[in-house]
Amino acid sequence: MSEQFGLFERIARMSGELAYGADEQCDSSHPFDERNIHPDISKVSVKLFNNGHYSQATFEAFKFLDLQVKKISGIKDSGYKLMMAAFAESNPKIRLTTLSNQSEIDEQVGFKFIFAGAMSAIRNPRGHDITTDPIDRCLNHLSVASVLLRRLEERKP
Repeated sequence: MSEQFGLFERIARMSGELAYGADEQCDSSHPFDERNIHPDISKVSVKLFNNGHYSQATFEAFKFLDLQVKKISGIKDSGYKLMMAAFAESNPKIRLTTLSNQSEIDEQVGFKFIFAGAMSAIRNPRGHDITTDPIDRCLNHLSVASVLLRRLEERKP
């Protein structure tokens, strides 16, 4: 049933593109706009999403997030191991807080596990297995990736 919905959505989107001329605007917005998907996530995922490749769109978003953490931290690992090392509360390569009190240390630890868990639970199955996600699950995953990327951008020096 979800595959039929995905096919219907693609057809509906294509018909909307054909119905409007170059000088006319369609009133409906893209689901990425409605979910406030980070522009960098959109760059790597929107074409796959629009073509109904929801699992691959999710995989590419988390692969991008992994590469950003790798670039900022200078750590050569990837996935779970990268996140655990990059956001470690003792001598982190990436500080999300100033780590000046227990609450800020707890926040750093929490995000370490969220980043690591997202790689294990969301990215890895889509990179190693044949997975088919419905559109809503993909949008939820892309929202998570967007939250994490924005939090990474707010990091402390």
